[in-house]
Amino acid sequence: MGKYENDSRQLLDLVGGKGNIGAVTHCMTRMRFVLSDPSKADPQKIEALKSVKGTFTQAGQFQVIIGNDVQTFYNEFAAISGIEGVSKDEVKKEAKGNMNVLQRAVADIAEIFAPLIPAIIVGGLILGFRNIIGEIKFMNDGTETLVAVSQFWSGVYSFLWLLGEAIFHFLPVGITWSVTRKMGTTQILGIVLGLTLVSPQLLNAYAMAPGIEIPVWDFGFVKMRMIGYQAQVIPAILAGFVLVYLERFFKKITPQAVSMIVVPFCSLLLAVIAAHAVVGPIGWAIGSAISKVVYAGLTSSFRWLFATLFGFVYAPLVITGLHHMTNAIDLQLMAEFGGTMLWPMIALSNIAQGSAVLGMIYLQKKDEESKQISIPACISCYLGVTEPAMFGVNLKRGFPFLSAMIGSAIAATVSVGMNVMANSIGVGGIPGILSIQPQYMGIFALCMLIAIAVPFGLTVTVGKKKGIR
Repeated sequence: MGKYENDSRQLLDLVGGKGNIGAVTHCMTRMRFVLSDPSKADPQKIEALKSVKGTFTQAGQFQVIIGNDVQTFYNEFAAISGIEGVSKDEVKKEAKGNMNVLQRAVADIAEIFAPLIPAIIVGGLILGFRNIIGEIKFMNDGTETLVAVSQFWSGVYSFLWLLGEAIFHFLPVGITWSVTRKMGTTQILGIVLGLTLVSPQLLNAYAMAPGIEIPVWDFGFVKMRMIGYQAQVIPAILAGFVLVYLERFFKKITPQAVSMIVVPFCSLLLAVIAAHAVVGPIGWAIGSAISKVVYAGLTSSFRWLFATLFGFVYAPLVITGLHHMTNAIDLQLMAEFGGTMLWPMIALSNIAQGSAVLGMIYLQKKDEESKQISIPACISCYLGVTEPAMFGVNLKRGFPFLSAMIGSAIAATVSVGMNVMANSIGVGGIPGILSIQPQYMGIFALCMLIAIAVPFGLTVTVGKKKGIR
């Protein structure tokens, strides 16, 4: 008998049987099901299984948290059920039948940004490191930077911009590629479209200033401004979708014999014209408006209220999947204002959820079975992956989740109140301090302590009153 054979058989029955499973796959820690009738699943009984650490429903998928042994569990489940697994992309596609319009839109945005996140995280860490060696004066009694006194570090500072520029200035290339990848159209056309948005022939978006003369393409009867879209998010997304739908249109109407020539030529040419003449300027205006509204909320006299509310509700947003919207906002803030005050609050929320789990570990230090779930969940949360902590521990009891929300709200209020800004999106937990702009690292460290101490203290206090041991 396999290690998880018994639990696999029970799980198959508890999700409604083989006939109720539309698709199944797994990720790093979870089994992911698309169920024909989600109401047939019994989360309570599933969570009672020894190998299961929690369940939740997100993006139309019923997800069962197994942990690091999920690959072994999945293999045994597949053998017992006779169901052949599919890719995560196929599961996501199948799951959209269980989602409303808003959920589908959020899922689409999440799928566009997911492949880009590793590069953005690397970029944030590199910018943070460059700021430390190039901006902080800690040499010669605090009068000079490391770059100023060392040729080696000066070279490192200059060389690392090669990566920073590639990741952030040329971000539209990644976005247009990701849109075509997600929508199943020709990816190289997406890359070429993105390159036309950041071509050196164009006025760099970062060079835009009041009164500057903007070059134009003059066609006689009409002029088109030669503006680049470096680091711009929404113009790239809109341009990418224009290309996708143009390609689909031309594929439908073009004879197969000339399709290889006509479809890419017409699709790309018209998409580039639309990008620079229509959707680019519109997207820039939309992105600027969104970022200015958020920035105003983060810098106004009511910023403490904005920060408190955001810090309090971010974890519930994760449950709904709406938190994926923040990626686009963060990137737009970075393009407009050279950094983001939103992302530090997200990192603090993750830390707070992990700290609530730490409180449960303390309360249940003699319970070996619970520690098998809570210790890995806590470590994972402190490294930026919150689902095992939230769904496997905090939401089961309720009060640890609320304790974390309170701690997150307080830490966020202090963070925004002290103008803490990150260079970019980073690792969403304790290592996130590496993405914070150097002048704010000390304050962010204080915020991290708040996000650790408050949830831990509240969880332990309430847990003791409830008699949890």
